[in-house]
Amino acid sequence: MISIIKKLTPPSQWIVPVIIAIGIFVGLGAFAFHISRAPSYLSDSPSTCTNCHIMAPEYSTWAHSAHREYATCNDCHVPHNNMANHYYFKAMDGLRHATIFTLRAEPQVIEIKEAGRNAVQNNCIRCHEKVLTNVKMMRPEYTSNQKRLERKCWECHRETPHGKVKGLSSTPYARVPLPESPIPTWLKKAMEKENTKK
Repeated sequence: MISIIKKLTPPSQWIVPVIIAIGIFVGLGAFAFHISRAPSYLSDSPSTCTNCHIMAPEYSTWAHSAHREYATCNDCHVPHNNMANHYYFKAMDGLRHATIFTLRAEPQVIEIKEAGRNAVQNNCIRCHEKVLTNVKMMRPEYTSNQKRLERKCWECHRETPHGKVKGLSSTPYARVPLPESPIPTWLKKAMEKENTKK
């Protein structure tokens, strides 16, 4: 162990520049972690989805649906078969969303990917299993198990829970909770002071 540390230790004239460089990288990493609101993505709070403005219609339509009382975004859109898969799916989906948003490549109309469709279908069944097994509550043509397994829930329940969301243009006045500014208070005050001097 000591020999590995000696091999990784820079020559004495490079120690200070290396420490400064490491400090800069750690500082930039911490700043990026803070500014991207990364800790919020560990929660199941629906308002986390509004960190990205493009999700405003989805949040707003969910907030005006009956599902709001019983399910968060993650209850429907993330697998719940085991904890490892739950967080793996969240991480991979979140990284994809962050990359698309950072590159400004987001589409006008958001379409769910195949993995997301499977998660939603499994979660519909997980929550509404009693309805699916209660033959009295079903239309006669869907009383056989095979008929039910062949179809996705949203083929009939098309507007549950998001209504007719077709992008930002379909709900232009969607009200969502605005994320707090990532700019520290001391920096805001310094900027205001500088602006008043001009």
